[in-house]
Amino acid sequence: MPPTDTSKVGFTFFEGFDKLAHTGFFFVLTVFLFYGKIRQQASYTYRPLTILKILGITLFLGAGIEILQLEVFTYRSAEWWDLFADMTGVGMGIFSYIFLHRVRFNEKLL
Repeated sequence: MPPTDTSKVGFTFFEGFDKLAHTGFFFVLTVFLFYGKIRQQASYTYRPLTILKILGITLFLGAGIEILQLEVFTYRSAEWWDLFADMTGVGMGIFSYIFLHRVRFNEKLL
């Protein structure tokens, strides 16, 4: 369904709902990626390389989605703001990981 045709849905979306959905999805995706990495490592050690890998994966995924919307799904619009919203969600997930790690191990914040 094109984003402008919301008459068939029982409720009205507010302006900016799309960006909120992008941010929320990428936040949850980032949290799940960190959770999977922690389970794989079998420890909760702070690794900056892990952060860079997850940042790269999510940036690639977000940019790929926008390119697909531009080239393949022509009824959808590709926007830089969608990619920005994606990376905002990723930033929130990374911040949560760093903050919770430091709180758990009682390290100084910054």
